[in-house]
Amino acid sequence: MNPYVQYMYSYPHKTAYRSLDGIFLHEYAALLTGKGHGLYLHVPFCQGKCGYCNLFSVTDQDERQMGQYFDAVERQSRQYQKMLEPYGTEFSAFTIGGGTPLLLPERQLERMFAMVKDCFSLERTGEIGIETAPNQTKREKLELLKQAGVTRVSMGIQSFFDEELRVLRRGHRAERARRALEILMNMDFSCVNVDFIYGIPGQTIESLQASLKEAIGFGVDEIFLYPLYVKHGAGLIQEGIVLDPEYAYQQYWEMSEYLQSEGFRQDSMRRFVRKKFGEESRRKFSECGFGTSLALGCGGRSYVGRLHFCTPYTVTQQSCLEQLKRFEETEDFLVVKHGILLSEEEQKRRYVIRHLLIRPGIAKERYREIFGSSLWADFPILERWVEEEWLQIEETEEYQSFLSLTKEGIGLSDYLGPMLISREVSGKMQEWETIYES
Repeated sequence: MNPYVQYMYSYPHKTAYRSLDGIFLHEYAALLTGKGHGLYLHVPFCQGKCGYCNLFSVTDQDERQMGQYFDAVERQSRQYQKMLEPYGTEFSAFTIGGGTPLLLPERQLERMFAMVKDCFSLERTGEIGIETAPNQTKREKLELLKQAGVTRVSMGIQSFFDEELRVLRRGHRAERARRALEILMNMDFSCVNVDFIYGIPGQTIESLQASLKEAIGFGVDEIFLYPLYVKHGAGLIQEGIVLDPEYAYQQYWEMSEYLQSEGFRQDSMRRFVRKKFGEESRRKFSECGFGTSLALGCGGRSYVGRLHFCTPYTVTQQSCLEQLKRFEETEDFLVVKHGILLSEEEQKRRYVIRHLLIRPGIAKERYREIFGSSLWADFPILERWVEEEWLQIEETEEYQSFLSLTKEGIGLSDYLGPMLISREVSGKMQEWETIYES
């Protein structure tokens, strides 16, 4: 059994999206009324393309080209601003992803924050998060982030060993990551997260633990631990790299135990959070199946009710540049041209996947309140997972009965999650794969 089938960070995957006709965002705008929504801005620029990367990003773009992109983002923001005016929309979280957002020159970063502040209302206590990489993590830019109110910074380190970084085609070296993390930790952000990868050819359990031990020593607040995937046109495919899922699974188990022994709470297969004094050992239940989020830029994804949309999913430099050009030439950003309208069945699947793969899991009674049906009847596969001891029933204070993955089940998240994909969505994803590979 290969535990690493697919990373289920959202559902449905972008490869299941298709062209849409006659869909206008303003018809869904009322779903963004009031507080509690997410705002995402995609910065698609990178210094280089990592060997495993299958995200929307482009390299070799100068400041003029970056400015041209933000001209389009500003036009999009102005149109969204006008659309949302009647609804008093306030965003509780603003996230800047990429790409590598801190690759932007300081002038562009200042413009970005000023534009968002001018066009959108962020809740006073809302979170602002941004992604960075070691080569772009410099004191001057971090000071700018502090002034802009950023509360969370996430840095992709992946390893503190140069040979492992070379295998991944990362653009930085271990010593640079150490210096960057030291600067970052001295800036006193509310939350600093670092990412690491396991399953790298040549990586050992000992070297992986040594990398995590270094990160812990810096005092980071969260660690995300990702298995190495090589899919969708990633550069490492061309090198014929061979992965060892069995050894990667062993690495996961060892590191899960290690991080918990070092005072980290495991919230999902990937997320480990440093426990603070007096904090509960269990993550509190937070409903996430119907959150609304609006994306700015090319490559970001919006969730507005049953309408999910984004620019067409693509990976290679040439195809990303083509999508970027179409985005910059767009006149009416309220016309939704590519996405998916979720049926009730797909909404149920999204809800179950989003809750099941992060602790504490699914509240059975809450599921019935929302959908008017039984979780067991809608997803009989869950009973088999209980028998396999991948899923357990727990009594909680919030709800009478709670379904959560067992310790073994959490480790099999990338194996179990894909089983919940519908036949229709799976067919569309496979169709995309076939077209892409041809």
